[in-house]
Amino acid sequence: MTDSCLNSCRLINQPLISKAKNKETMRILFTCLLLMLLFATGFSKPANLKPKPIDKRQNETPYEKFKRQHVDAKMTAKKCEAEIKNKQIYNVDNSCKDTNTFILSDYEKVKAICNGHGSPHKNTCLTESKAKFSIVKCELKNNGGRKPNCQYKGKLLTNRIVVVQCGGLPVHFEKDIVTFESNNAAIGKIPMDDTSVPTNIHV
Repeated sequence: MTDSCLNSCRLINQPLISKAKNKETMRILFTCLLLMLLFATGFSKPANLKPKPIDKRQNETPYEKFKRQHVDAKMTAKKCEAEIKNKQIYNVDNSCKDTNTFILSDYEKVKAICNGHGSPHKNTCLTESKAKFSIVKCELKNNGGRKPNCQYKGKLLTNRIVVVQCGGLPVHFEKDIVTFESNNAAIGKIPMDDTSVPTNIHV
């Protein structure tokens, strides 16, 4: 083949080779861009999606709810705010409870109130404990507060009979009753609700 023919072939094929190279370059650029987008998306998701706190109120039985809200042997008066937040003790509408009482005992002793170690409370379906317990009563300071900004003042109270609702197991804390020994050595009981303490009784 003559030189002129070869040159003619090169001129004809040059645009075809150029187009093929351009297509290959565009394909590579598109692939790189797609990988960069996927890479950036993968790193941005953890920053935007914070893990939701576990709601301890979901799928618990009435007894489990009672334990979470009212039984804690290691509770102290200074831990009201921290423990109420940690245990997620709020009203159903996430408003702050006015009062929450913790029984300072183990589960078995509290459970026993409904299994032979309790007595009927007056003419009600409630049961009062035969044993006396120490309790921590947490009272709301910021009325109208809502989760998680609940501020409480705690009080340690001793020699308390606790009144609960039983369903085979304790399922509701009703109130506590303070017991005292008078001058004639008679044992007396003063009923108390969750929000009041008689001024003539030293606790």
